[in-house]
Amino acid sequence: MKETPFRSVDPTSGEVLGTFPLANAAEIEQILGRAAHAQRQWAQRSVRERADGLRKVAALLKARSGDMAKHAAREMGKVVAEGVAEVMKCALACEYYASQAEAFLAPRIVESDASRSAVHYEPLGVLLAIMPWNFPYWQAVRLASGALMAGNGIVIKHAPSVPQCALALEAVFRDADLPAGLVQNLFADIDQLPGILNDRRIAAATLTGSTRAGRSLAAAAGQALKPVVLELGGNGAFVVLGDANLEEAALVGVKSRTMNAGQTCISATRFIVVDSVYDRFVALLRENLGKLRMGSPLAENTDLGPMVSLAQRERLHQQVEAAVASGGKLLLGGKVPDGPGAYYPPTLIADVAPTAAAFREELFGPVAIVTRVKDTAAAVEAANDTVYGLSAAVWGSNAKELDAIAAQLQVGAVFVNGMVKSDPRLPFGGIKDSGFGRELGIEGIRSFTNAKSVWIR
Repeated sequence: MKETPFRSVDPTSGEVLGTFPLANAAEIEQILGRAAHAQRQWAQRSVRERADGLRKVAALLKARSGDMAKHAAREMGKVVAEGVAEVMKCALACEYYASQAEAFLAPRIVESDASRSAVHYEPLGVLLAIMPWNFPYWQAVRLASGALMAGNGIVIKHAPSVPQCALALEAVFRDADLPAGLVQNLFADIDQLPGILNDRRIAAATLTGSTRAGRSLAAAAGQALKPVVLELGGNGAFVVLGDANLEEAALVGVKSRTMNAGQTCISATRFIVVDSVYDRFVALLRENLGKLRMGSPLAENTDLGPMVSLAQRERLHQQVEAAVASGGKLLLGGKVPDGPGAYYPPTLIADVAPTAAAFREELFGPVAIVTRVKDTAAAVEAANDTVYGLSAAVWGSNAKELDAIAAQLQVGAVFVNGMVKSDPRLPFGGIKDSGFGRELGIEGIRSFTNAKSVWIR
């Protein structure tokens, strides 16, 4: 059997907690066969019956949230409180779709030249889901909650660094008494994915990850003529106008930038601040970042745990050094701490030019950069000056102006006077190099359905 890249490694110490073998060809065949059989059974159930199953999933997620959070803390450094919140959010998504799916999937009556016409939303089949490590539960359930209610089955290829999280999540779906094999974990590597994607039992695919990985999957899915939803990288703008509540904006901005040790695509990365309040806002950012307590993700008083790996930390540190070398002013952090673990301190770099690499790249870690602009128009221009288009936040007091800015920002989600987040009730996804397609909301549940027109005379 091929050596596995799936290793559970404690990022606080580098200790290898366990290794997990890749599925061989026979095992993949069994997984796909079980998934196809289970999906056919599941699709025959009414939406209300599926809802009962999702409510059982939600109950198990709540009951196991503490243990699941500890798995995430040990495998990728997520602070336990954040891990519990992640799992509870998964339960919320399951409950939301359990309550709303019947209305979302009801046939839509359409006026036509027939005596009766409607659009029916039917499941596609088994989905291949390629998931990242930073939210090992939420990213998968964000897809699964709606896709399952629509009648699909799911084979999940998790990131190689979170195998124990993957198994814990699979156990939840198994123990909820859904058809055996409806949601399965698949330990597979990149070389195995094209064959899986081309298998006739896989109807569609989705990926949350890097833009590079998204391009690769989109090309392969195009060759296979299978639909795909991609949620890729981000470079979130956090725009602060002259009439913003600076104290609140700074508090929320720090939370957004450092949640999950800054390893989230929708976090505030580029703080774009108008000149009139720039100095005051930077001082507030520095003050609030400096209060964060870095330590073990298992400790109750920890605000900031380690990054997922030493390799990720090294890449981030190189970006910090490049930002300073190109003219950025290092105000806090920016130094690799002594001792074991993939820890990186909260870091603040001011006066970053819009032409700097740090302004254009995704900074996946607890590093905030601040850019000064002369006015609102310049702030909008700077916010849109990126290949990414996932999310943005804007802070101010003039409702009419804020509405106008929200309309101009080229992203999938704009949060006004708040922290960008995903919400089961709202569609989630990006444009430009941040991907295409949507999860969550009514749009998300319909993403993996066949919108079938039925015309009857």
